[in-house]
Amino acid sequence: MDFLKVSSKSSPASVAGAIAGMVKDGVPVNIQCVGAGAVNQAIKAIAIARGFLIPTGVDISCAPTFSDIEIGGESRTAIRIAVYVHQISSQAANPYTMSATTGSSS
Repeated sequence: MDFLKVSSKSSPASVAGAIAGMVKDGVPVNIQCVGAGAVNQAIKAIAIARGFLIPTGVDISCAPTFSDIEIGGESRTAIRIAVYVHQISSQAANPYTMSATTGSSS
């Protein structure tokens, strides 16, 4: 499984573009981060990508897991984030707004 590797120096907007492109192409999105700064950038990127995708009828969510990896001969703990894709209806295109319906009484 390939991972989109995000560092503390990664641009959230650039990573968001990569995430959105992978989602649109139907490619599974898995992100790997080491360190708090990298996790911060990854989460910002997911939020930005979600904003890109929702108007197209696609929503995303994510689930983090821990993973022990080796970097330069040293064992490190990484956070791996799986991104899940959800199709949304046109009525729910903006999950932040709620519409009130009025009923008539007889």
